[in-house]
Amino acid sequence: MTPGRRPGGRLVRSYVVTDGRAHPSRNTLDLVTLLIAADDLPLTGLNPEKRRLMELCRPGALSVAEVAGHLEIPVSVTKVLIADLMDSGHLVTRAPVPAARLSDARILQEVLDGLRARL
Repeated sequence: MTPGRRPGGRLVRSYVVTDGRAHPSRNTLDLVTLLIAADDLPLTGLNPEKRRLMELCRPGALSVAEVAGHLEIPVSVTKVLIADLMDSGHLVTRAPVPAARLSDARILQEVLDGLRARL
């Protein structure tokens, strides 16, 4: 499907999807922020894009970038929709797992020396 088009071929402008807003209500969303859908809230009353976003996230966590790709809408628009769903309690976010830090070579050498001493 072409970006900005709904299943009927009808063009939907970004400002219509976001109710005219260009910025999300929170500035805490990164491309790799994980989105987790609340299972206990109904989807009634949500616009089609928000409903689709929730359906994407219900099976498991997805990143902001993945959701934008599946919805075929710009990341900036996706962030506005996500912030709305966070405000209503439909979505919870989780920061991605931080990259592991490299261990100190001295500590690794001490562990290796200790293991050699025991064997």
